[in-house]
Amino acid sequence: MLESLLTGDDEASVTALATLRSGATYWVGDRAQPAGRHVGVFERRLQRMRMHGLEPLGLERAVRLVREHGRPVRTGMIDSADRTWTTLLFLTEDGSALVACAGWPMPPSARKPPP
Repeated sequence: MLESLLTGDDEASVTALATLRSGATYWVGDRAQPAGRHVGVFERRLQRMRMHGLEPLGLERAVRLVREHGRPVRTGMIDSADRTWTTLLFLTEDGSALVACAGWPMPPSARKPPP
């Protein structure tokens, strides 16, 4: 089901779909939260990431799209099988459509140790 929502041609959606197809794990929240809450949180996270020299893939665009959407959104995450990449998903309130997504490398502390 999630694969069918990742149809955008933006780099974040294409990367999310490839990550999902390569054996990633994912979850989607059960409840929607007001768009404004997510916009505020992720604007601050974007600023902090940039202060640390990280430019997350599509996060600025995702914040803009969630703001423009203006209605409650559900969130989800896709974590690559090797735990080196994570994707944040913003879905419509009923989970039937993707509003936006963004991705960034996972911090080394969250990665699985090598076998």
